Amino acid sequence: MTEPKKDAPRRYIVDGAGQRVLVGLTIAETIEFETLDNPDGRPGADHRIDQNKPGQRWLELYAKHEQAWSNWMAETAALREKPLALN
Repeated sequence: MTEPKKDAPRRYIVDGAGQRVLVGLTIAETIEFETLDNPDGRPGADHRIDQNKPGQRWLELYAKHEQAWSNWMAETAALREKPLALN
């Protein structure tokens, strides 16, 4: 599993319904992730590394997002490298 990167920016997109979501997550998963990421509303609570149930769910959602982000970045890079066809 990918190790969470400290200070890594969150990567959001607008989904088909016009909602701001983390890449690879649904709106419900995005809300759940954000709630688990900061359950008491204070920055700096490092509960994510706990292997308790909420901590495990945070890791699952983070891994899903990270995999989708990596795939999106690879696809974007491939498109940038593709030569343009001139007609």
